Amino acid sequence: MRARDLAQEFPTVDLGDDALVAARTMAESGRPGLVVLDDRGRACTVLPGSQVLRLAVPVYVQSDPHLARVYDEKAADELFGKLSGKTVRDLLPDPHDHAELPVVDPDATSIEVAAVLARMRSPLAVVSEGDRVLGVITVSRLLRALLPAAPDPTGHDEPRGSTSDGEPELR
Repeated sequence: MRARDLAQEFPTVDLGDDALVAARTMAESGRPGLVVLDDRGRACTVLPGSQVLRLAVPVYVQSDPHLARVYDEKAADELFGKLSGKTVRDLLPDPHDHAELPVVDPDATSIEVAAVLARMRSPLAVVSEGDRVLGVITVSRLLRALLPAAPDPTGHDEPRGSTSDGEPELR
């Protein structure tokens, strides 16, 4: 299966977009990250959800997760208030660190896509042709395409149709 066959539409954000809006977009779309567009509208990096959490959760809590237990729900809600007034650019690490985008050619094989995702430790890869983003491949979509069907205890093949998220099964 080729990257163009696996690619899906995906939400994007601009470097100057509000960080809280970007976090909500990620949460509401159920995506593990967002594609970030530069000032010219070209994909420049991926904002993984883990990077949003790194800004919201205090460093001392990240260092010692036991401290997280002292946060009640109100305090936990306030943690994400830190995103208010920040931009997507503020969520990203050093600008030099996001020079390499997890990008694949539309003709890339599923194993080529897997290699890029593994090497870059990214939850998604951008499928692009030149400067044009054709879509995105998530790790979960790629795994559905690569993993063999689960064995049926009755000895019959697993029924094919739709997955629980409404996407057609890839077989």
